Amino acid sequence: MPFFYALISSLFCGMNEWLLYVLVCTGALFAGFIDAVVGGGGLIQVPLLLILFPELSHVQVIASNRFASVAGTSVAAYQYITKIGVDTTVVLVTGSMAAVASFSGTFVMELIKPEVFKPLLLAVIVVLAVYTFVKKDLGTVHAVKYSGKRFLLVCAGIGAVIGFYNGFIGPGTGSLLVFAFVSVAGLNFLHASASSKIVNAIADIASLVGFLMNGAVVFKIALPMMGCNMLGAYVGSKAAILKGNVFIRYVFLLVIGILIIRLSKDVFF
Repeated sequence: MPFFYALISSLFCGMNEWLLYVLVCTGALFAGFIDAVVGGGGLIQVPLLLILFPELSHVQVIASNRFASVAGTSVAAYQYITKIGVDTTVVLVTGSMAAVASFSGTFVMELIKPEVFKPLLLAVIVVLAVYTFVKKDLGTVHAVKYSGKRFLLVCAGIGAVIGFYNGFIGPGTGSLLVFAFVSVAGLNFLHASASSKIVNAIADIASLVGFLMNGAVVFKIALPMMGCNMLGAYVGSKAAILKGNVFIRYVFLLVIGILIIRLSKDVFF
């Protein structure tokens, strides 16, 4: 996989610096839109950073991506809160567990190679993609499967698992969180996307603290990306709220398809 990125990066050698920033900011704009709808903006921003700025370390890429995406996720979360409404207790419980797990994951990243987990993760994502595609009514009805403390425990478990992945690997976190809320908790796609944005914002901020403590954020790249990501997130959240569950489901399948391709390259090449 490093050879793949090195090969693509060589095509951009000698390109004017301003053009590199135009490309990465355009990618951030699109990533913000996708992330606001169903998550997975990192699937666009992370590879783009690796290709355009090959001198950055893996940790710097993830940290800079996280810095840019936190603002966009927060914009989308605000739109969902004001237009859709969320269960405050659910997002606080899920978000708190996700924050602790995500913060821990940023440090584990430097100790364990992510490649150890990627083949298993790839298999799981392929299964959930097929399941979502075959089950046409998945996420169309808002029918919570649990109640009371049991529901909060389920949400806490979702937050812990997805939060750790967020801090440890990152890309695709929002999409996995949406799927967990839909398939495990019983939310429809619109409410799942709304809740996931808030949880994702909490987890992203927690992991970003870890990256900032390590001095891993490259601000000259992350700051302009942040502005474009916020604009994309604003437009994306508006589109999701307007078009509803069917639109979000199609975008979800698209993003999961991209995630499968991304992980397949990491595992097999």
